Amino acid sequence: MRLHEYQAKNVFADAGIPVPESHLATSVDEVVEAVADIGFPAAIKAQVHVGGRGKAGGIKIATSEEEAEQYAEEILGMDLKGYTVEKVLVEAGVDFENELYVGITMDRGAGEPVAMVSTEGGVDIESVAEETPEAIAREHIDPAFGLHPYQARKAVYDAGIPKDVAGDVASILSTLYDLYESKDASEIEINPVMITADREVVAADAVMNIDEDALFRQPDLAEMEDEAAEDELEQKANEYGFDYVRLSGNVGIIGNGAGLVMTTLDLVDYYGGEPANFLDIGGGAKAERVANALDMVFSDENVDAVVFNIFGGITRGDEVAKGINEALGQFDEIPKEVVVRLAGTNAEEGMEILNTDLVDVEATLEDAVQQAVENAQEASQ
Repeated sequence: MRLHEYQAKNVFADAGIPVPESHLATSVDEVVEAVADIGFPAAIKAQVHVGGRGKAGGIKIATSEEEAEQYAEEILGMDLKGYTVEKVLVEAGVDFENELYVGITMDRGAGEPVAMVSTEGGVDIESVAEETPEAIAREHIDPAFGLHPYQARKAVYDAGIPKDVAGDVASILSTLYDLYESKDASEIEINPVMITADREVVAADAVMNIDEDALFRQPDLAEMEDEAAEDELEQKANEYGFDYVRLSGNVGIIGNGAGLVMTTLDLVDYYGGEPANFLDIGGGAKAERVANALDMVFSDENVDAVVFNIFGGITRGDEVAKGINEALGQFDEIPKEVVVRLAGTNAEEGMEILNTDLVDVEATLEDAVQQAVENAQEASQ
């Protein structure tokens, strides 16, 4: 679960991290009232779950009431990378001299959290990591012991943070890890931490993502969840009870079991295609559940072809076949080419039930994926 910037900053402020004075606003009048209270310059920042808000026009700096009103009218209601802006954070401007990056995330390769500090703040940290990885100082953290104070100081020193603010930055890093651990975060960062002309450090932005499986331990954070900010397909997946992740490709993937779906994703990539999603319908899927899965994938405008990979254990091949027939039978014309591979429990019965006028059937997973990739490539030409 992703927190909005204003929500994360409230958490940071409660933990003692300095943040600029700010007010949340949902209308132009509220923005005008907020800037009158905060003063100028004031940042007006769209509160949506996307990166690059500034470049997309979602962040403006107002130096007068007229500009504040103008920017509020422009930002509120705008479409920002597929999300409608319904609220903005009005925040006091910061007179800064330097911008830093400070964050904690999970290094899955090392199997440990990692603390990161860089003087290259204010820009996409992923680009920094790819182009100049030496610009990011890293300290891996043993979860049994947490982030030692000497590790926080070492990360700050290795990053080349100015000595007069190094202690404050190390303190922020330690506090972030405390929040990361205590709030069940999967990622927490400030980009940028601004160093002001008075040599103070201020969190000018805030990112905090929470492990959804741990929300039962975080009732206060769970109440902050903004369902309206979710992707439409992700909302539908929640309604259907699917494990779903939307990706950027055009080959829709449906399977039963996370490992089987991941294998299918890898094969799509191996054969030159691009996966459009991860969709696990789970074990014991009945016809209605399978039909719902197809409805979801067909609803994704990026999908040009679909591969259905089912290995029957608890899930029965004949039930899957019924679901596919029922779902596709609702269409006068099938919106996307569908390739099906069935194996395991009642697979032969399922193959007999499948309406081959509506789907392509392949005996092996490799053949099914190759056919789906070819179908997607043809459809996109």
